Amino acid sequence: MLGGVGGALGWMIMEWVHRKRPSTFGIISGAIAGLVGITPACGFVSPAGSIAVGVLTSAACIWAVDNLKNIFGYDDAFDVFGIHGIGAMVGGLLTTVFAAPYLGGVGYSEGRDMLSQMGVQVFIMGFSILVSVVATFIAMKAAALTGGLRVSDEIEESGLDLACHGETAYRLSTMTGDEEAVYH
Repeated sequence: MLGGVGGALGWMIMEWVHRKRPSTFGIISGAIAGLVGITPACGFVSPAGSIAVGVLTSAACIWAVDNLKNIFGYDDAFDVFGIHGIGAMVGGLLTTVFAAPYLGGVGYSEGRDMLSQMGVQVFIMGFSILVSVVATFIAMKAAALTGGLRVSDEIEESGLDLACHGETAYRLSTMTGDEEAVYH
């Protein structure tokens, strides 16, 4: 819970500094980022370390959501990679830092210090990323064989609800009285 609190506070502060006001959606995104970041660290860091992991993770995630997506040009409408991918990587690295006994953490396995444990963390994270990339590649190839990954520009513009599902998500005519407004 403290990682989520730290994440919410961190995201809120970042929005206040850069956008001049925090948003509810941002605070919730920050809480999720903090929870993602604290997940690998939760058994190894102190309560203060949990808050710090949340704050630092959410700062990295808001940067990824605002900048990384534009730099690489990937399509991520829900910011899954920016929050979960970046948050997991940052949390994995911060686990080693805040597990240090002088920061209130429980320490490292016998015979390990911060540097050797960081090597283990980086190796495990690299392996996890490799498995994720391979599994995603296989899933995308399978999806492409069953009809593709994208709809045409026309269908995307008109809306997937009506074009692909034959229904509308929002009945605007009940508010405007114009039945045609539902389909345009």
